[in-house]
Amino acid sequence: MAGHSKWANIKHRKGAQDAKRGKIFAKLIKEITVAVKTGGGGDAEFNPKLRTAISNARGQNMPKDTIDRAIKKAVGGEGGDFIETTFEGYGPDGVGIFVECATDNNQRTVGNVRSYFNKMGGSLGKDGCLEFIFERKGVFVVSAEGLDEDEFTMEMIDGGAEDVEFEDGLATITTSMEDFGNLQKKLDELKIEPKEAALQRIPTTMKEISKDSFATFMKLIDALEDDDDVQNVFHNVEFDESFMNEL
Repeated sequence: MAGHSKWANIKHRKGAQDAKRGKIFAKLIKEITVAVKTGGGGDAEFNPKLRTAISNARGQNMPKDTIDRAIKKAVGGEGGDFIETTFEGYGPDGVGIFVECATDNNQRTVGNVRSYFNKMGGSLGKDGCLEFIFERKGVFVVSAEGLDEDEFTMEMIDGGAEDVEFEDGLATITTSMEDFGNLQKKLDELKIEPKEAALQRIPTTMKEISKDSFATFMKLIDALEDDDDVQNVFHNVEFDESFMNEL
């Protein structure tokens, strides 16, 4: 099936060895907390949102007792009262950037996100301004070790997959937002634990960025991803990979 892994969502650019483990875990714990409080409680069997959050935490090697503790605190009313909010804006060269946040202080989050855009030559837009640039898709990433590519692909199609791609020892499965839960159940049936499972915003059109603007664009992405309130950042940048070597 046709590839889709070159969406140019530059994630974990600095590599796992440079990532701040504590910050990653803090965001995952927040994801679990939000899932418990907004998705239907602390039983993952009856809370698909929590099941996804747990899967993502396991994919980042979060210890089971840390996951269980986060769930218990959220069920008990601890862990903060977070709301989920999104921002749509434009970066250097008019590229589209969609930001997903979970915050306990919306005023702080709005101010911070706006400042990042402004400092890097971008601007926030109105809600819905990127509606035709991104579409929501379910994306699962699993280890390809021991999988028969043809057999696995057929199993995923049976579970509702639109696309399956094998690359660098991983299998990436894409599905419609509506079939996200069905595919999650299919993987459960096959006893396959995803390294990552999420609803992502996939660009339908790409935007080229100039070499001169690329460094500024990456500073904006880094600033957003380093913010504790920001959970995910998506963009539609198409770039020459040689730009990365000059940063």
